[in-house]
Amino acid sequence: MPTLPSTTYRACVVALAVAVTGCPDTGGTLPATESPEAAPALTFAEVTEAAGLGGFRHTNGGFGQAWAPEIVGGGGGFLDYDGDGWLDALLVGGGAFMEREGSPHPALWLYRNNGDGTFTAASDAAGLGGVRAYGFGVAAADYDNDGDEDFFLTTLYEDMLFRNDGGVFTEVGKAAGLADVAEWSTASLFFDADRDGDLDLFVGSYVDWSPEKDRPCYFEGQKVYCTPQEYDGIASRFYRNNGDGTFTDRTREAGFAAGIEPSRDKTLGVAELDFNNDGWPDVVVANDTERDQLYENNGDGTFTEKGIRSGIAFDQYGKPRAGMGIDIGVIDSSGQAAVFVGNFTEETVGVYLHTGDGLFLDRAKLSRIGHPSLMTLTFGLFLFDADLDTDLDLLTANGHVQTQIERILQGVTFRQRAQLYLNRGNGLFDEHLPPSGPLTQPLVARGAAYADYDRDGDLDVLLTENNGPAHLWRNDLMDGHFLRVRLRGRRSNREGLGARIVAEVGGLRMERRVRTGSSYLSQSEKVAVFGLGGSVSVSVLEVYWPSGVVDRLEGVLGDQEVRIEEGSSAYERVSMPDRIPTGV
Repeated sequence: MPTLPSTTYRACVVALAVAVTGCPDTGGTLPATESPEAAPALTFAEVTEAAGLGGFRHTNGGFGQAWAPEIVGGGGGFLDYDGDGWLDALLVGGGAFMEREGSPHPALWLYRNNGDGTFTAASDAAGLGGVRAYGFGVAAADYDNDGDEDFFLTTLYEDMLFRNDGGVFTEVGKAAGLADVAEWSTASLFFDADRDGDLDLFVGSYVDWSPEKDRPCYFEGQKVYCTPQEYDGIASRFYRNNGDGTFTDRTREAGFAAGIEPSRDKTLGVAELDFNNDGWPDVVVANDTERDQLYENNGDGTFTEKGIRSGIAFDQYGKPRAGMGIDIGVIDSSGQAAVFVGNFTEETVGVYLHTGDGLFLDRAKLSRIGHPSLMTLTFGLFLFDADLDTDLDLLTANGHVQTQIERILQGVTFRQRAQLYLNRGNGLFDEHLPPSGPLTQPLVARGAAYADYDRDGDLDVLLTENNGPAHLWRNDLMDGHFLRVRLRGRRSNREGLGARIVAEVGGLRMERRVRTGSSYLSQSEKVAVFGLGGSVSVSVLEVYWPSGVVDRLEGVLGDQEVRIEEGSSAYERVSMPDRIPTGV
């Protein structure tokens, strides 16, 4: 993450609203002159305190030395740890450095969903109260296929795996073979790389830092956080699931250690996709100040890195960007995947659209996301249908890493508001700018996740701040129909991770994918959510399972959640409560 802006751009910063010869092409666009379509009745309410999450605080362990891990922050998200159908909240608390042991600050904060719009602290009862670690990110999945959600925690030292046994967690990282190294891990994802029904694990690593290797960097005589370029990267790791509760490191055999200097990896985001629609899961990695990576699955559980050849590795000038959060989705009628990457100030959010032939084109400018995101620093980001109008919108969680940035670059602040971009349905976005509410609140945001925690059909937002609180934003959308689809695998992994779900409404085809990973160190819900707009049903619903099984259902009514079991031509309706009063 660069500390200072480029001198070339500094000379052009005053001319952002006009085209100036000689200024770098930032990928931004000029403000639109035409009026966008009328905005939907979309509002979010900050309900953190009322919901019972106000007691959470993330700590970065800082004590005046400006150590590199302090600026990264932690993630969080949602899982149903007790299997009651209500999504609970799991937040990463950060921690203290080993050299300063004795801090009682918890590494994990678990909150049980009470089913009435509120949460109750449940860390102690669930076996997580005594966990001590300097934590960063979580990925939740049923890795042992026993019917409950487990989760993986990345840390500054040895990573941790928490096995869920009926709502009580046991840390089994060493026994499972996942705590074999002590290095700075960040983003992770569970996915079935070889489609054998067992979930494998990809773990992204950041830089080779320790107190002994700390680099002193200064601004106006004050020690500040160095850029990642000052440190060597650490190669990411891949573990194959043995099917017996243990994993084996297969990084090199699977091809994740081959290619272009894996020691340059400085991973902060990872996501799963199937960009060539061959049924095999591929992996995209966002690296900080190094080229982003695209790992194509060869169909035998091994991968070939094609980031440069695909056009996703660098910006249009062949330079790497400061990649952080990442997400993927189909945003228009092309049926092709688009990759979104959160980047540093002056770099814009990356928007890479697959052209259908293994190549991606940077559409930041054409998508209308380039200009509004130019001067932000984006960590978490995700695609979701915020207004339930059938297409995927984008939310970005922003916040800088240098407290003195206002003295370095005019117009850039340390605390920054999140941004919501509403999709017109054709891959063009308009920034949603409400006059008040959570989206106007400046934050030092890091993690970002979504879920329908109150089960009223629309998708709510959870954000985390570095060295600060969490924020729960309840979506108070009062119109728009929806369909929620939950999967249960038989031949495939139990949660159906890697499944592609296609819903047809009239002549419109919508696509969602069930997966972990994505965003920034965070876990969103794993139910596929389709906004139906004014429609009340889905004419055709197809599920393409990792096993190769395809299920087709017709005439599925909206405004409900359904559970589909692999190999079935019917669905089970999952009961949903009446809308929770907005005063809660």
